[in-house]
Amino acid sequence: MPYTVVVHISNEDPILADIDELPAAADTNITLRNPRRRDGKDIHYLQADVVSVIWPLNQISFIEILPGEGEEKIIGFVRD
Repeated sequence: MPYTVVVHISNEDPILADIDELPAAADTNITLRNPRRRDGKDIHYLQADVVSVIWPLNQISFIEILPGEGEEKIIGFVRD
């Protein structure tokens, strides 16, 4: 199941990307597909036609996992 994530890289602006699986505790790198800025524009330090990037996890501060389409459709109880 692919995930859309916000990756916070040390001393850089956060980037939005897609990943196939969450990194495990023993992983040292993460593969990001379709890397872009949060507003959808290209990242200035990557070539314009880059599709995937392998990033070392020691340069990443933290990763936010955005809700998928199935999770957004959950409706809670509403009292009238």
